[in-house]
Amino acid sequence: MKKARYFKKLPEKKVECTLCPRGCKVADLERGYCGCRENHNGTYYTLVYSRACAVHIDPIEKKPLFHFRPGTRALSFATAGCNIECKFCQNWNISQFRPEQIKALYITPRKMVEIAKINNTPIIAYTYTEPVIFYEYMYDTAARGKEEGIESVMISNGYIKREPMRALTKVLSAVKIDLKAFTEKFYRDVCHGELKPVLDTLLLLKEVGIWYEIVVLLIPTLNDSEKEIDAMSKWIKKNLGADVPVHFSRFFPTYKMTNLPPTPVATLERARKIAMSNGLHFVYVGNVPGHPGENTYCPGCGKVLIRRIGFKVLENNIKRGKCKFCGRKIPGRW
Repeated sequence: MKKARYFKKLPEKKVECTLCPRGCKVADLERGYCGCRENHNGTYYTLVYSRACAVHIDPIEKKPLFHFRPGTRALSFATAGCNIECKFCQNWNISQFRPEQIKALYITPRKMVEIAKINNTPIIAYTYTEPVIFYEYMYDTAARGKEEGIESVMISNGYIKREPMRALTKVLSAVKIDLKAFTEKFYRDVCHGELKPVLDTLLLLKEVGIWYEIVVLLIPTLNDSEKEIDAMSKWIKKNLGADVPVHFSRFFPTYKMTNLPPTPVATLERARKIAMSNGLHFVYVGNVPGHPGENTYCPGCGKVLIRRIGFKVLENNIKRGKCKFCGRKIPGRW
């Protein structure tokens, strides 16, 4: 166990977690909602520090981050647990279990950075489950990696309080936020979460200037209406700007949501069209390998900048951060 960074003590040996907006108040010898933090005699501890339950090397395009070091690989890992419960979670078999229910490897932050270096992966990704719940492990690994020239990216639901997120951006290089929907009803009924804290996180990321991208998994009948996509893309344009990449991804039935069909490709194409008509420059179609919407196009001359199929980069026409055809500066970390 390792002492948690964000909590405050309450009377009668209780604690209040100040890491995520859920704000769990936890009695002695009890745990918060995530099941990964436990109160011992009035002090809060993380139970997943150095306890990685999944470790793989992935292309950065799998996260997906399309404007961050395209074509590179990331050492990717997770621990058990999550601070929300999405009924469509693809990794529910590790995110919705407690640490003692999942096999894990003991890998310290120092060792994780060594593994990245040995495998020539210039990036470490905190992913698969929700990295907020293994905050201390992520922070210390990212800080160690930064010292060694290894960048870190967080693949997150964005359900985190402002202070810990701001501190984390000092050791991260990029963040991907899963924006589950654009209604509080969806967050409440389908994810057991809230929309507003996630929007606040996006505003914070823009404020601090770190690179970030947004993924929206479109689920038939639940978050794919033209009205919702229109409102979402207008909010992004107004509050975050035209250059933040937005990925509309295809849903496939899983976990507690097996009663709905996969998202029609036409729905993704319609969402992309709406978002681009509202002024967003970089809108992608995800989980449809070979679709033209996987490519990056120059907003200036319209030519293909990065051609992709699935997680593979076939062509890259960005030179020193600019379109090689018209010279327009392309936002990202190249």
